Amino acid sequence: MTVPKEYIPHEVEPKWQSSWDMSKYHFDWEDQSRPQYIIDTPPPYPTGNFHIGNALNWCYIDFIARYKRMRGYNVMFPQGWDCHGLPTEVKVEELHGITKNEVSRAEFRKMCKDLTSQNIEKMRETMMRLGFSIDWNNEFVTMEPEYFVKTQKSFVQMYDINRIYQSDYPVNWCPRCETAIALAEVEYDSRDTSLNYLYFDDLEIATTRPELLPACVAVAVNPEDERYREHINDEVEVPIFGQKVPVLADEAVDTSFGTGVVMICTFGDKQDVRWCVKYDLPVRKAINKNGRMTDVAGKYSGMTISECKDAITQELSDKGHLYQQETLEQNVGLCWRCKTPIEILSEPQWFVSVNDDEIHNTADEVNWHPEYMKTRLKNWTDVMEWDWCISRQRVFATPIPVWYCNKCGETMVAKEEWLPLDPIQTEPPEPCNCGSTDFEPENDVLDTWMDSSLTALHVSGWLSEHELRLPTQIRPQGHDILRTWAFYTILRTKAIKGIKPWEFILVNGMVLGEDGHKMSKSQGNIISPDEVVGQYGADAFRQWGAVGGTPGSDVMFRWKDVVSASRFMQKVWSIYRFSMTHLEEFVPDSSDMAQISQENLSLVDKWLLSKLNKLIESVTTSMDKLLFDEAYKSMRTFAWEVLADNYLELVKSRLYGKDPESRKAAQTTLYYAIDTLIHVLAPITPFFAEEMYSRFKEGSVHEQSWPEVNELLIDNDVESKGEVIKDIASNIRRYKSDNGMALNAPLEKVEIYSDVIGNNDIEEIKGATNSEVEVLSGHPQIDYKPVEIKPNMGMIGPKFRDKAGSIVKTLKSEDPEKISKQADEGKIVVSVDGETIELDPDSVEIEKEAMSSGRAVDVMDVDGTVVVVIR
Repeated sequence: MTVPKEYIPHEVEPKWQSSWDMSKYHFDWEDQSRPQYIIDTPPPYPTGNFHIGNALNWCYIDFIARYKRMRGYNVMFPQGWDCHGLPTEVKVEELHGITKNEVSRAEFRKMCKDLTSQNIEKMRETMMRLGFSIDWNNEFVTMEPEYFVKTQKSFVQMYDINRIYQSDYPVNWCPRCETAIALAEVEYDSRDTSLNYLYFDDLEIATTRPELLPACVAVAVNPEDERYREHINDEVEVPIFGQKVPVLADEAVDTSFGTGVVMICTFGDKQDVRWCVKYDLPVRKAINKNGRMTDVAGKYSGMTISECKDAITQELSDKGHLYQQETLEQNVGLCWRCKTPIEILSEPQWFVSVNDDEIHNTADEVNWHPEYMKTRLKNWTDVMEWDWCISRQRVFATPIPVWYCNKCGETMVAKEEWLPLDPIQTEPPEPCNCGSTDFEPENDVLDTWMDSSLTALHVSGWLSEHELRLPTQIRPQGHDILRTWAFYTILRTKAIKGIKPWEFILVNGMVLGEDGHKMSKSQGNIISPDEVVGQYGADAFRQWGAVGGTPGSDVMFRWKDVVSASRFMQKVWSIYRFSMTHLEEFVPDSSDMAQISQENLSLVDKWLLSKLNKLIESVTTSMDKLLFDEAYKSMRTFAWEVLADNYLELVKSRLYGKDPESRKAAQTTLYYAIDTLIHVLAPITPFFAEEMYSRFKEGSVHEQSWPEVNELLIDNDVESKGEVIKDIASNIRRYKSDNGMALNAPLEKVEIYSDVIGNNDIEEIKGATNSEVEVLSGHPQIDYKPVEIKPNMGMIGPKFRDKAGSIVKTLKSEDPEKISKQADEGKIVVSVDGETIELDPDSVEIEKEAMSSGRAVDVMDVDGTVVVVIR
């Protein structure tokens, strides 16, 4: 079969993408003969853009999936789509020029669902182009009833064991999105604000939130602050609004901030919540769900928060309550989606109770890579002060399966057999305990993490016709969602089944632009996977993922890495093309390297096979440890430096030669090298490996077994001798190049003085140097004859530097042996323009030529072996 000179990925990759039988990647639920390997794959949010961070993570997953299949595992690489959530609602409102309240709930949900389906198709196309071996038989879509019924059943089960409850408790609230958000969804940013100093009767306080004066329920001082001890348990009047509030003593008050007196409002921040609970303070709701001031704010009712802040600040100033302002840098909590500053509101919400010890202990049961990511998760667990708020005031999400009896007020939670359902569209199948059938449905929906935190349970067969296969084997994910996806999955899996969700978690970093910054539209440094594939192909992109694949660390995208990957494939293709010209009609004695006969192999053949088996050993270890960068670098080094630069140069003469046994030994060695290289490249460059394999053997490389190490072929002594052969040939080629000789130009003779190799080991050196080669014992008898004197101009006195040309000419014309003798006597005397000049011997360099039996020769020291070249 003719192998084209150039490897063209844009012709090869679409061919295999369209012809691969994806059913080969399906997980066999009935197979008990192979060990299972279930991957708890991240379900991306269907934006329509499978971005480069997604692509990097999926490269890692595909490396693992393809490798594990070749190692004999029953692999599930499922694909999910985490559909529900606020971003889709916002996008639908933008596209249709509406708000969610301007159309029916059902119509709005349909718009969201249609957009999501379109986006999934776009992202699926990119994933196929990148060659991911996804088990589409186990695809799941969280917005479909087949999936969200499990979310609803998990809600019911956790409610029944008191892990889910409803309470009127302060939560983080986004006024712009009009919904509660979880603590994990709060982002922080540094912003400048005004610190306002106010008079509270005889006390002075400093606050950044004057708009919360109507919500003030107390002030606090530190009991150790002597300035205010006499005011403890007094009452003071809140300026403008007039309510009387107590002065409390609490050790949490920072005496160094502001005036050392703190205004407690319901609620300004987390500390306000703590104090309100601790001292059982009343709740005065000054801000509503829409971010407007309530009736508690009096004449400011209906204003936005910012409008109210400005108006109250002005009135405080006008009435003499405000006596000082200063700029303060403040860390502000923001909504993750719209970046609006969050408020803390007390509203009836649904919560999941968090058991810190359970999270810690389960995390310890899982193997973490890298290990320090476990500490990040534990640190997050330790700083959580509130339970997980799971109710959202949105539309496109899993409905909370709950009704409220209008007669007695009882909460009716759906039974599992009633699910899936939407309580807004479905009446309870049975009456309330009080006998009433008059119900009010729950309008809130579930946090989308309630869907995605079930992925480990879902892919392992929970609530299906299959036997539960929990724990899964691996969870690959980014470090940015440790506090959400990893945290919530551990919490939910442990609560529902009492089992850890995975055996292993692989945490990858983010992708940075070439400028070293996080990719973003504002930075103008975004690169899409489609752009890279369009220019260099999927396998070049995947190699970039592998070479930068140090789990946990952020990865910089660099075009030069992709270009380098493309060149590497062309190099391997050239190796392959050359090899196939010598292997086309070759049939090995055995296709299994374990059965290889070493009887007719040369030292160099054995050297390569030892290197080859160490490559298998190294790559296997790296892949088992998920060190894809190390695995890839091992393959690259072997292919480029060992195989191409050395072995092929050494055996060309044997491959083209007429000795059938010698040629067959070289063919056999080359056959196993090419076969192994194709196999180990397959997980990282699936299209490239498949194209080579298709011209080499029948079938698909992705259905073959991973190569096994033949320990009998690993021989350190052979490798040491082989390195000597390689280095000698390499040095002679370099010698010819340095001397302007053609690499195939013959030399009269090459003498090798070595105790390591013998005359039986030098066939390849003869072929590579096109010369007579002899191995001798001992050391060569070499004399050195001076042939040229070079002055060191920096060490010749300034008096003679202007005569440098004459000096050089005179030195070259002098008898070198005479000059050498003078140097031994401690002086060099030359004549320049009739003037005698004496030079310091250190100011000249005496070049000598090696002589053997009266002939000029070149002598090389090749790692302790002396090589004499006779031209």
